[in-house]
Amino acid sequence: MKQLRNYFSALFLAVTLASVVGCASTRQQEGTGEYIDDSVITTKVKAAIFNDPVLKVAEINVETFKSVVQLSGFVSSHAAASKAVDLARGVAGVTSVKNDMRIK
Repeated sequence: MKQLRNYFSALFLAVTLASVVGCASTRQQEGTGEYIDDSVITTKVKAAIFNDPVLKVAEINVETFKSVVQLSGFVSSHAAASKAVDLARGVAGVTSVKNDMRIK
């Protein structure tokens, strides 16, 4: 009976450690909490772009990885691209912005 209890204790510990390691982040992969945080940042950046009368949210793609926002797509002018970058930088939690937008 004691052996069975030790076996289950060891099994429980192994499963717990495996699940904790599975949720940890690496350079190429986000942890669960980071993924959720990045989703919130993406939503806030899209809302900021949507609320700006000059920018068209459908033309700008927003992606976030580890609090770094990447903007891509096509905009009408350099001023529109700069405005989108400024809006993204103004969102709480954004550490930097990569501008991959093109002028049409």
